[in-house]
Amino acid sequence: MRLKAYGSKRHRFNWLLLALVVLAATWQPACAGSVKILALGDSLTAGLGLSLDDSFPTRLQAALAQDGRDVSVINGGVSGDTSAGGLARLDWALADHPAFALVELGANDALRGISPAVTKDNLDQILAKLVAAGVRPILLGMKAPNNWGAGYLRDFDKIYPDLAAKYKIPLYPFFLDGVALDPNYTQPDGMHPNPAGVRVIVHHVLPVIERALSSQR
Repeated sequence: MRLKAYGSKRHRFNWLLLALVVLAATWQPACAGSVKILALGDSLTAGLGLSLDDSFPTRLQAALAQDGRDVSVINGGVSGDTSAGGLARLDWALADHPAFALVELGANDALRGISPAVTKDNLDQILAKLVAAGVRPILLGMKAPNNWGAGYLRDFDKIYPDLAAKYKIPLYPFFLDGVALDPNYTQPDGMHPNPAGVRVIVHHVLPVIERALSSQR
């Protein structure tokens, strides 16, 4: 009786193993074809104050899927992160081996009055590392607030077009374009986008990303 019972369990195990093999064979091609996009950023990317479904990476992935793109957008946003923080964790963020990286950093640098030269150097190193790793960067720019003076404003706002030209990569000049300071699109703090604001950002950024994906083909 014991031998018969053992045989029955082994039979069921073999069938279970066969089912898992078949499932893996049917699931693997879909994953293999998916293009991974790393969204490396701060709270604007992470989705501070929003549900996961309303965050920028989730909304972007949904919009690209609606356009027939088989993509996976990885949320690499960390609230409060500066360009230095993004650089420090870049190797970890690349563990998923993305094909593209959206670089949205610099807002917290500007809020803290960090020297534009320091911010530029950090972003430069990030872009250089991405290119060296075979990842195609897309730069999502930021604008400095007015409270640091005209010189700071001029130097900071030059960072993104200068780096985009240096690396010959796509640039979306201002991540919060059409959203910043508009109470219809921001949370009560006046800075972070609400769900409607995220939809505006995705709508504006989408053509830049679509062109980059199409150029890869």
